[in-house]
Amino acid sequence: MWRVGSKAACEACRNLVSTNMGVRFRIPLQKLHPLSRAIHHRYSGNSNPHRPPHRTAARYFTSMSRLPMRPLKPSRSGGHNYQQQRNFWVARLAARLLKLRYILLGTAVGGGYTAKKTYEEWRDMLPDFSEYNWVIPDFVWELSEQIDLDKLAKALPEMEEIAKLLPDFEKIGENFTFLKSLLSSSVSLGSEVKGASGLHLLLETSVDPALKATDSTAAGSHDAGDKQYKKSSDKEKVDQLQEELLRTQLKYQRMLERLEKENKELRKVVLQKDDKGIHQRKVKKSLIDLYSEVLDILSDYDSNYNTQDHLPRVVVVGDQSAGKTSVLEMIAQARIFPRGSGEMMTRSPVKVTLSEGPHHVAMFKDSGREFDLTKEEDLAALRHEIELRMRKNVKEGQTVSSETISLSVKGPGIQRMVLVDLPGVISTMTTGMATDTKETIFSMSKAYMQNPNAIILCIQDGSVDAERSIVTDLVSQMDPQGRRTIFVLTKVDLAEKNLASPSRIQQIIEGKLFPMKALGYFAVVTGRGSSSESIDSIKEYEEDFFQSSRLVRDGMLKAHQVTTKNLSLAVSDCFWKMVSESVEQQADVFKASRFNLETEWKNNYPRLRELDRNELFEKAKNEILDEVISLSQVTPQHWEAILQKKLWERVSTHVIENIYLPAAQTMDSGTFNTTVDIKLKQWTDKQLPHKALEVAWETLQEEFARFIAEYKGKDQDDIFDKLKEAVKDESIKRHKWNERALDSLRVIQHNALEDRSITDKPQWDAAIQFMEETLQSRLKDTESVIRDMVGPDWKERWLNWKNRTPDQHIRNETKNELDRLLKLHDDHTAYLANDEVTTVRKNLEGRGVEVDPALIKDTWHQLYRRHFLQKALSHCNLCKRGFYYYQRHFVDSELECNDVVLFWRIQRMLVITANTLRQQLTNTEVRRLEKNVKEVLDDFGEDVEKKTQLITGRRVQLAEDLKKVREIQEKLEAFIEALHKDK
Repeated sequence: MWRVGSKAACEACRNLVSTNMGVRFRIPLQKLHPLSRAIHHRYSGNSNPHRPPHRTAARYFTSMSRLPMRPLKPSRSGGHNYQQQRNFWVARLAARLLKLRYILLGTAVGGGYTAKKTYEEWRDMLPDFSEYNWVIPDFVWELSEQIDLDKLAKALPEMEEIAKLLPDFEKIGENFTFLKSLLSSSVSLGSEVKGASGLHLLLETSVDPALKATDSTAAGSHDAGDKQYKKSSDKEKVDQLQEELLRTQLKYQRMLERLEKENKELRKVVLQKDDKGIHQRKVKKSLIDLYSEVLDILSDYDSNYNTQDHLPRVVVVGDQSAGKTSVLEMIAQARIFPRGSGEMMTRSPVKVTLSEGPHHVAMFKDSGREFDLTKEEDLAALRHEIELRMRKNVKEGQTVSSETISLSVKGPGIQRMVLVDLPGVISTMTTGMATDTKETIFSMSKAYMQNPNAIILCIQDGSVDAERSIVTDLVSQMDPQGRRTIFVLTKVDLAEKNLASPSRIQQIIEGKLFPMKALGYFAVVTGRGSSSESIDSIKEYEEDFFQSSRLVRDGMLKAHQVTTKNLSLAVSDCFWKMVSESVEQQADVFKASRFNLETEWKNNYPRLRELDRNELFEKAKNEILDEVISLSQVTPQHWEAILQKKLWERVSTHVIENIYLPAAQTMDSGTFNTTVDIKLKQWTDKQLPHKALEVAWETLQEEFARFIAEYKGKDQDDIFDKLKEAVKDESIKRHKWNERALDSLRVIQHNALEDRSITDKPQWDAAIQFMEETLQSRLKDTESVIRDMVGPDWKERWLNWKNRTPDQHIRNETKNELDRLLKLHDDHTAYLANDEVTTVRKNLEGRGVEVDPALIKDTWHQLYRRHFLQKALSHCNLCKRGFYYYQRHFVDSELECNDVVLFWRIQRMLVITANTLRQQLTNTEVRRLEKNVKEVLDDFGEDVEKKTQLITGRRVQLAEDLKKVREIQEKLEAFIEALHKDK
C-alpha cells in the first residue's frame, strides 16, 4: 500500500508540468529552493534504492505547485472512457492553459516573496543609524519644516551604488558551510577558530536561514569530498576566511565613513543655512556647553564647607611622553597642543570641551578670539597661546601649576565630552625642575582621579616595557575595581615592530598583564612621531596599519578595540552615562550647601545685602571717586592759607638762621640790605622752588586723606579701609608733579623778593605783626631749649620735688657766668672770642666747676640767640610807628627798620607762591590725581589677587560662596532639564 501511494505521489509530481511544453529540468536537488526540495522528499520515493538520491531527475517546482492529490488516470484501453476523452479535447486544452496560468502566477508570487526576504536580510545587516541621532543638535530637528528635504535626498547615493558595495553572499555562505562542517568534525580546530576570531558565535547567530538549510546536504557530501579538503591546509582555509571577513568589515567601514562624511557636509549646510530668519532667533546652548559652564564655575569655587566637585569629566593621565596629548588631539581632530622632543610640555591642566559645530574652531573661556583649526597659522597661534598661558600660570621657582586652562573645541563630527589633560607622571627629576615637581604632579593627578565620577583615561606607551609604567599603579590605587577606567595603549605600530612576542600586546589589551582593571581596552596609533603630520594623514596611517597588522589578522586585537575613532565613541558613551547617573545627586548636594549658607547669612548679617567681592569693590570705587571729586570743591582761600602756613613752617628756620641773623650782625643798613639780597638770591635759585613744590604735593596728599577720613564718618563700611588706603598710597606713588612749573615758580619768587616797596600803612603793620609773631615763636623755642639745658628752677624744685642732673648743674653755672658777660657787653657779637672762652672756664674752675670749651660755646649760642631775639622784639615795637620814616627812606632819623622790610618781602613771597601753587593744584594736579586714582582702581579691579587681599572678612567670603553655589545650582538645573529633554 505504501509502495502504491509512493508511486501515485511521484506520478502526481511528474504531471504538475506537462511534457508537451517541451522543457525539462535536470537540476541537482541541492540547487532547488528549500520549499520545493521539501515537497519532493515528501511525495516521491526512490524506486531504485541503489541509485544515489542526488542523481534523481526532478522537475522544477514552485511555491504554488503543492496541489491536492488526484486519482490516477485510467489507461487508454478503457473504450468508453477513451471515447469520452477524445470528444472533450477542447476542454482538456483549456484545462492545460489554466494550469499554465496558475504556474506562472505561483512563480511570480514565490519570486516576489524570495526577493522581499533577501531585501529584509540585507537591511538587517546594515547598522542602526538611529543611535547617531544625538549627534545632530536639538534645534536642527526643529528646522525640518523649513528645509526642503527633497533637495537633500538627491544628494544621497543611489541604491545601485550601495548594492555594488555589498559582499558576495554566495561565497561567504559557502565558506560558512565549510567552516561549520569543519567545526562539527574537528573539536580542536573549532576551538582554535573560536579563540582566534570569535567566528563560532557569529555562525550561531548570524548565518542566513537558507545557508542553514543546506547543512544537511553538505554533511552528506562531506565523505565524498574528504580527499579534496585534505589537499589544502586547514590553517590556510581559516586564514582565508578571516581575511575575507576583514575585507568585508573594512568595506562596510569605508561605506559608513563615506556616509558620515556626506552627513557632515549636510549638517554644515543645515547649520549655516539662513532661510526665514533662522539665525535671528536665539540659538539654545548645547548640552555640553551648559555642562562645561558648570565645570568652569566649579574650578574657581573654594568653599569653606568642603563641598567637593564630583561632577564627571574625562581625566587623561599617563607617563611623560606616553602620547596623552596626541590621543587628545586625535579625539579633537586638530594639532592644538605645543609639542616638544622628550621634554615636559604640559605644565598645567588643560580642560578641553569638545562639541559639534559647523566650523572647526577653538576658543578660550576668557577670550573672544576664535582660532580656525583648518588654517595652519591659526593652529600655530593657538599652540603659542597655550604655551604662554602655561608659563604664566607657573610661578617663579615652580615647574608645574594647578591652575586650569579652559579651552573649547567645536567641529563637525566631534564627540561631545569634557576632557582634562594633566601633566605627565615622572619617575626622575631633571636639572631645572623644582624639587617638589614629582610630588606636585602625583598630588594633582590624585586630586582629579579621586572624584568618584571621573572617567580615567589611562594612557600607556606600547613602545616601552610594561614594567616601566608608573601611571598604572597610580590608577589602580584610585580605581581598584576598574569601574571608571579606560585603558589606551599607544604607539602599537612601534610595539609590533620592536616586541619579539606580540602576545604581550594581547595580554595588555585583555587586561592580563597589568594588575589594574578597566572598563575597556583600546589600541591606537597616533602617527609616525613627526610634529608636522596632519590629523588626516595620521588617521590614514592608523587605518592602513590596522588593516595590514597581524595583530588584527590573527585575532589578537578585536576590530572594536582599535583606532582612536572607536576610542572616542566609547569614551563619549561612558562620559554621558556617568553624567546621567550622577548629575542629579550633585545638584542635591549644592542645594543643601546653599541652604546652609543662606541660613548663616540671615543669622549674622540680617540687614545687609549679599554683596560679593566684585560688588563691594564697585561700591568702594564709587566712594573713592566721590572723595577725589570733593578736592575740586575746596575754596581758593583754604588752599592758599594752608599752602602759606606750611611753606613758612618749612622755610622759617632757614630765613632766621641763614638770612636774618647773619645780616643783623652788620653795622649799617647798607651792609644789611646787601647781605639780605645776596642770600635771598642764592636761596631762590637753589632751594626755595623745590621746597614750595614739596609743600604743595604734601598739602594735596593731606587734603585727600582728610576727605577720605571725613567721608568715613558717614556710615562708612570698615571693610573698605584697606582698599582705600592702598588706593591712596598707590595713587600718590604714581603721581608726578609737573616739573615745568618749577622754572616759572622760580621766576615768580625771585621777582617777589626783589620788590622792597611797601605802598601803604596796612602792609607795614602786617609786616610788623608777621615779624613779631615770628620772633616771639623763636624766642619761646629758645627759652624752652635753655630750660632743658639748665634743668628746673628753684620754684619747680620746691614745688615738684625735682633736682638738676650733674650736667644740668654744670650748664646752669656756665649760663650764669655768660649772663654776667652779656650784661657787661650788651652789643656783643654772636661769637665768643677764644680769650673770652678761657676767662669763663677759669672763672668756673675757681668755683669748682670743670667745664669743656665746646659746652661753653654751645651754651653761649642759645643765650645770645635769646638776647638777640629780645632786642629784636624791642626794635619791632619801635618800628610800629616807623612807616613815616620809611617813606622818607629814614632820612634825618636814627630809627632804621630794614628788618621789617625783609619780613615784608618774605611775607609777600609766601602770598604770591601760595597763590601760584593753588592755581596749579586746582587747574592741573587735582585732575591728574583723579586720573591716577581711576587708573589705580581699574588696575585693582582687574587684579583678582589684589582684590582678595584688600577686601577680606567672613562676610565677603560668605557672599562669594552664596553667589557661586546659586550659580552652580541654577546651571545644574538648566543642564538637567536640557538633559531630560534630550532623552
